[in-house]
Amino acid sequence: MWLQILCGLVALRCLRYLFSGDDELFIEKSVSDVIFHVANRIEKLCGGKVYVGLRIPDADSGTKQTIDMVLVTKGVAIVIAVRNFLGSVEMDTTGSWVCKDRKKLRAVRHPDPVVETKRQVAILESYLEQRGLNLPEGYLIPRVVLPSPACRPIDDITELPEVITSDKWMELRPEPRSGFSNWIKETFRGGKSEIHDGIFQQLDFILRTAPMWDRLELKGDRTILGEFSDFKGAREDIQALRDVRRSKVSQLTIQKSSIFGVLGRSEVHVLYSPRDYRTEGASTLDWKDATVRSNTEVLFQPIDSKKPQKIKLSSFVSMTLST
Repeated sequence: MWLQILCGLVALRCLRYLFSGDDELFIEKSVSDVIFHVANRIEKLCGGKVYVGLRIPDADSGTKQTIDMVLVTKGVAIVIAVRNFLGSVEMDTTGSWVCKDRKKLRAVRHPDPVVETKRQVAILESYLEQRGLNLPEGYLIPRVVLPSPACRPIDDITELPEVITSDKWMELRPEPRSGFSNWIKETFRGGKSEIHDGIFQQLDFILRTAPMWDRLELKGDRTILGEFSDFKGAREDIQALRDVRRSKVSQLTIQKSSIFGVLGRSEVHVLYSPRDYRTEGASTLDWKDATVRSNTEVLFQPIDSKKPQKIKLSSFVSMTLST
């Protein structure tokens, strides 16, 4: 009997694998997981460089506008919004997108991501101009990626030139000779001529030094976007980490862990880089260190969470703090 049940479970798993495609990659995944999956694939297949998790100041609203990612090549720069919608997606009379997820038995309204992304293009262009860079007209364009095969948008959405549905997303692959498929050329088409190296390098510097979400790199090759708040733990450990503040530190890494530290406690060795606003970063000789208990926690609020989460130092690799 148990053998029959086991065989049945194996068969069910195989059927799910055959018919679900990449569904499991997107179902119940965090916003950060999906964004980095899309960013990594685009960077590998399209060339250029992808800047993830930007928070560009919006002069009109006085707030920071979150931009999922920007792909930069010599021929085009693309502001890309990633929407991990699951279920059918329609438009209502106000222009909002209505996602009906049969699993959750409810409909959720979202602001039109195409309109949002076009606005992000304008905000980014204004920010670049403030930092002394004027891009050629038409070089910066918007795109919305719907990567999940479980997303089923109506024709009015799929026919929008800015929208990249899961079908097109799965077709994204380079050709051996040209390096780009016709679909990539059509979807990510840019201006008539490429920008020169000076503009490309200036754009790279501005985007690398622009405000971004903080990043927490966990063990197991996983990165979370969000905001660092503080440390929690024993008083002496918090005292040892007192200098790790956004105004003073740009990056923190866990160099090694020790099972037998002082009094037999488990410890981690922390290296952190002092922030230097005059240069791109401190040299490795300037890094400072501290040894603290491995169960010391970081309070970090992911972008898709309403409150900070407690994450032990022993479970992550590094943390990068934006300006």
